[in-house]
Amino acid sequence: MRKIITLLLLAVSTLAIGQAKKPTLMVVPSDAWCIQNGYSMNFENQGTVETIPDYKAAFQNDPDLLLVISKINGLMADRGFPLQNMESVIKSLNSYSAEDALRSSKSGGEVEESPVDRFKAVAKADIIMQLTWTLNKTGPKRSVTFNLQGLDAYSNKQIATAAGTGAPSFSAELPVLLEESVLSHMDNFTNSLQNHFDDLFENGREIKIRIKRWDDWDEDLESSFGPEDEELSFIIEDWIADNTVKGRFSTTDATENMMIFDQVRIPLYYTRNGRERAMDTRRFAKGLSDMLKNSPYNIVNKITTRGLGEATIFLGSK
Repeated sequence: MRKIITLLLLAVSTLAIGQAKKPTLMVVPSDAWCIQNGYSMNFENQGTVETIPDYKAAFQNDPDLLLVISKINGLMADRGFPLQNMESVIKSLNSYSAEDALRSSKSGGEVEESPVDRFKAVAKADIIMQLTWTLNKTGPKRSVTFNLQGLDAYSNKQIATAAGTGAPSFSAELPVLLEESVLSHMDNFTNSLQNHFDDLFENGREIKIRIKRWDDWDEDLESSFGPEDEELSFIIEDWIADNTVKGRFSTTDATENMMIFDQVRIPLYYTRNGRERAMDTRRFAKGLSDMLKNSPYNIVNKITTRGLGEATIFLGSK
């Protein structure tokens, strides 16, 4: 009987592990690789010209890129991790006439969203796997040096890494050389990814919330509101505390004109009309925005986002 119970427990445990939700991944060539190989474009960000990757040009002109990404995709799929196909995401951007947006900036100063941010927003991957590789040649032998970084798509923090150089070979093709270089590192890499995603489930996704006021608004963050005549900054801070996972956040700055909340942990999902939906930064910020604009506060405000993981609420006007 004990053996039967033990076997049943093992079966349930194995089933639970198999059904554990995996993070959605997407493999992208690194900024350094794109720029070094001439696949880049310029983007004006708050008056400063930045050089950023041109992913579309890279896919159209580098025949090895698709092979390399396909090889990494296959290695991850073998380990049970779902992947988004980068080439398909680029085609989606084109189908929505987003190419012009990728190549030109908009007015709006600090609320500007970069082309790379826009790309990530369409991709909606939990983790970006940024890949850099160099093909080394020593006489007739070739080898690959690689650097694979797992980046949280919202916070841009590195949460996994693998790097190394494979053994030299006389005849192996680039994807095979890369596979041989990466293979011994993949299990530790995927374990780090899963541990990070497990932490997101338990403690929430990390984002940043900024509060600012228009200069023509008669009130500020030290003004008192509501039936308890409470200072606005503390009303906002209490809402953040009540709606984050386990109340986790940091108030990194607070004045009469602005507040910055960092390491704000929001749930991965929320329920609407009986269905589970993915929670994102804009949706979370909307909850705070609605609280402020409704009675008893009646503060008109505007939400803007930058990338996936940052939202700003401007108080006093749309």
